[in-house]
Amino acid sequence: MRVGMGQLLVEGGEPERNMERGRRMVGEAKAAGCDLIILPETLDLGWTHPSALTEAEPIPGPRSQMLCEFARDQRIYICAGLTEQDGGQIYNTAILIDDNGEILLKYRKINILDVAFPFYGIGDMLRVVDTKFGRVGVNICSDNYADCPELGHSLARMGAQLILSPSSWTVDYSTQDSTNPYQDKWLRSYHRLAAAHGIVVVSTTAVGYIVGGPYEGKKMVGCSLCVGADGVIAAGTYNEVAGELAIAEFDVPDRAFKGTQIGQALTKQGFYG
Repeated sequence: MRVGMGQLLVEGGEPERNMERGRRMVGEAKAAGCDLIILPETLDLGWTHPSALTEAEPIPGPRSQMLCEFARDQRIYICAGLTEQDGGQIYNTAILIDDNGEILLKYRKINILDVAFPFYGIGDMLRVVDTKFGRVGVNICSDNYADCPELGHSLARMGAQLILSPSSWTVDYSTQDSTNPYQDKWLRSYHRLAAAHGIVVVSTTAVGYIVGGPYEGKKMVGCSLCVGADGVIAAGTYNEVAGELAIAEFDVPDRAFKGTQIGQALTKQGFYG
């Protein structure tokens, strides 16, 4: 399988520009022979931008339909984050779309950071879906924190061979390119999950400076990751202007165990106790 990590600039409160960058990145991924592209968290309005409270849209809705059209026009699978409005609530949501332009799965982020409580409600469901590549699960960014491993493990126990995670990783504005704070925060968590279950985890993050909201002035610095049981398969460039398509190629792993067999295998690995 060939997966594009569409690491692109996301501007807070600028959905038209953001969606157009997404469209161009989808076309680039198709031209590069990708089967699927994953785009960042809250691609439309930006993470915790105040416009989420007034400009979020339903899913299905106009922006999700745009992504469906991108997928159908290019004959490629897309996983992307959007800001969803449902009744009186706003959600940080990710969707998986097939190459016919159909939404296969919608997921609302569960492990919401406390600074994001004014913007997003808490999701209440995990799902996996069978595709022509294998069984796929979706979560979002901080759902993979080291103190929240149960969400990824639950997707793996549901049979996911591949976990896709649109993200918006941020660092302080003073962080320099020579340092990479993601090694412990993200890579370790992804590798523990991938190695425990023999799966692949792919996460794409945005780049650029955050404008508006509680993280204003911080920056998103790329370094999107694809991680398998043996470690990093591919990564994006690490800096705040590294808008690019990074490509990962791998065989979707078979799952040797299911049900209680998973717990028995993890016990033998020393994962418990």
